[in-house]
This record gives sequence, structure tokens and C-alpha cells, in this order.
Amino acid sequence: MSLSESTFPDSFPMAALLPMAVVANADCAPLEGGEDPAFGSVRWKTLFCADRTATSGMVMGIAEFGPEGTLLPHRHGPAEIYFGLSGSGTTTIDGIAHEIAPNVAIFIPADAEHGTVAGPEGLRFLYVFPQDRFSDVHYRFSGA
Repeated sequence: MSLSESTFPDSFPMAALLPMAVVANADCAPLEGGEDPAFGSVRWKTLFCADRTATSGMVMGIAEFGPEGTLLPHRHGPAEIYFGLSGSGTTTIDGIAHEIAPNVAIFIPADAEHGTVAGPEGLRFLYVFPQDRFSDVHYRFSGA
């Protein structure tokens, strides 16, 4: 006997049990960050996060840097992915510099030390964590 036969009447819409698509518009997301000197000058917009959207398993947002802006060296338990949207910069991972620019993706292993410095025109990249909430990502800054 299947779940639908044993638990739900024939009239129950099984699609109601499936996850719903969620759409986020970066133009409507609030710009955060920029106030805590431990982070550097980076600001960000959180697009998907379980405490803000009906999503789970992934956090996604956009990091924004002004000219020569910084995200200071740090570590965190989950791996992370960056995908360049505009501008350029350098992301240093465990002492090795990697250029980031539009259409360049960078995988950052869990607990790898990494930091980013934007180029003279600034930088924007998409970031993704395999977590439910951004607050579940515990940043440990190297200078602290």
C-alpha cells in the first residue's frame, strides 16, 4: 500500500506535499553588512535562507564590494561556492590567489582559509552554502 492509499483520501492534492518553488529578486533584497570591521567592507544580499524564505538545504546570496573592497581571511565549516557576476578581484584560498570575474566559479573547501579583495571597479559574486540558514555558517576570522 502506498502512502497516498494509506494516509490520504483520493481527493487530497498530492502536489501539496511537494516542495514549492521560491523566487527571489535581488533588486528587492536588503543590503546587509559593511558595519562589522571583522568582515571587511563587503556587503551582501541574502536571497535564499530558511529563516527568510520557504527554502531549506541551501543558502544563496550576492556579495558586493566597492573598489578595492575586502572580505577578510576567515574559515567556516561548510564548503562554499562563488560565481562571479561583475567586476573582478582576487580570492585567496589557503595562500593561493585565484582571480574571480564574471562567469568564473570558485569552490572553497570546508574550513579552508579564504578572503577576497575586489579590483578597482569593485566586484559582485553569487555565493552558495549547503546550509539551511546563513546564521548556521560560523565565521572564524584569521585576525581575531
